[in-house]
Amino acid sequence: MTDASGTAIGSIRSMIDCPRMTIATTETPSSDDAQDEIELKLEIDTEAVDRLDATEMLLGITPKIVQQVSTYFDTPAQALRKAGLSLRVRTAGGRHVQTTKSTRGAAAGLFARSEWEHDIAGPEPELEVGSPIHTLVAPEVLRQVKPAFTVTITRRQWIIVHDSATVELVADTGSVTASDRETPVSELELELKSGSPSAIFGLIHRLGSEIPLRLGVLTKGERGYRLIEPARLGAIKAEGLDLIAGTSTAEAFVQIVGTCLRHFRLNETILRRTPDPDALHQARVALRRLRSALSIFKPVVADDRFAHLASELKWLAGSLGPARDLDVLCETLGKAANSKLGTARDDAYTAALAALDSQRTRDLMIGIVEWTALGEWRMQPLDRAKLDTPAVLFASETIATLRRRMKRRGRDLDQIDDEARHKIRITAKKLRYATGFFRSLYPDKRSRRRFKAFVKHLQALQDHLGVLNDLATAPALIKRFGLDQKAAPSSLERDGILSDAATAFDALINAKRFW
Repeated sequence: MTDASGTAIGSIRSMIDCPRMTIATTETPSSDDAQDEIELKLEIDTEAVDRLDATEMLLGITPKIVQQVSTYFDTPAQALRKAGLSLRVRTAGGRHVQTTKSTRGAAAGLFARSEWEHDIAGPEPELEVGSPIHTLVAPEVLRQVKPAFTVTITRRQWIIVHDSATVELVADTGSVTASDRETPVSELELELKSGSPSAIFGLIHRLGSEIPLRLGVLTKGERGYRLIEPARLGAIKAEGLDLIAGTSTAEAFVQIVGTCLRHFRLNETILRRTPDPDALHQARVALRRLRSALSIFKPVVADDRFAHLASELKWLAGSLGPARDLDVLCETLGKAANSKLGTARDDAYTAALAALDSQRTRDLMIGIVEWTALGEWRMQPLDRAKLDTPAVLFASETIATLRRRMKRRGRDLDQIDDEARHKIRITAKKLRYATGFFRSLYPDKRSRRRFKAFVKHLQALQDHLGVLNDLATAPALIKRFGLDQKAAPSSLERDGILSDAATAFDALINAKRFW
């Protein structure tokens, strides 16, 4: 299939590449045994699942209802997971089905992965020679495999024909259990059976207009592994991104966007559960990273949807900004904060949560996934050669350009005004995000050593500029809320940080290039 058509399934499959496995392998399974699966995962409130039958899209279609119990297997050291594999046995209606999946390559919401599935005699996996898992994992590893966690769900299945495509809609409700710990599951999956991938998004837009749907970023397997790991409390920082050698610029962009969306959605979920300042901060960081990615890749991805998506992301980030500013001020003032400031902070969180709960935000997250998969920038690019250029070349050019911009704007850093320093701070953030996005493309020892030094100086500069920005905005906020003017930062404090920022800037500019 060609990239120019809206039915280019191959283009979606190719937008995500799987990293090499870390477990010793024997041979690669035949392509005849593997099936590429294209699906969109969404989260839905449990009570909303019961309203699906009444939606316009599903009215009159009787779902198939199945009770399923799936046991996931791994070694005590989670060797399969670390290799990018999952192994499960699903039992339903007396039938036992063993499934092996390559989990690497899952982006936010949209999953394109290899899957091997076959019937087996009982609830224990078949790991002997001839089984697909045996061709992927060394025998000494397989001998350590045992049950890790269990997923028990009620599954409702609908088959929908839409725009000459056939799509399976699945609603799963239930729980994941590991030892004495349990977490609920309530999600939708749309899997393309035939036709254009655009049909999946068309159905989601119709269904989402009647029932709140949010982009899903966790598989059931990930939920299970989170249960058996040490408890994760609070905000979640950005996960590392490994772009393999040979990745194209287009593929790199899609993977970067996916990690940013995942970072945002994980913290949004925490934030919607409790007004956690760290989760709010990480949600804003995720949006800044995503906005920076769009800015960095603008020369190759700007199309008729680009400006709208960039504008919506700016709106969402702005909706969370006041709450974060007041968090910082409250932390800075400590006991000097008054009740008026506390009330303003509560109001700002209420407004931030209203934005997160809005249809506008839900549509934005799903819309970004649709755009990265099927946007005009992919399907009918103005310059195919630029998209196909190796990402490492694009990365080196981008980092060099941002560094030159930093050097030009940062001259006499301790002499320029707050507004000019704020522009340097924005450039520093973009440079920091770019280095994080592309660091895996420079794997040799010298590059890694230089990268570490470069980022150390960049982090120091960014931290100092951040404090200076907080100091610059604090007096207006202190006056606005009638706080003691003695709480405002002194010029001596500001001068010391400014001197540190200038030192960090010089060290950054003099650091050896890793690209």
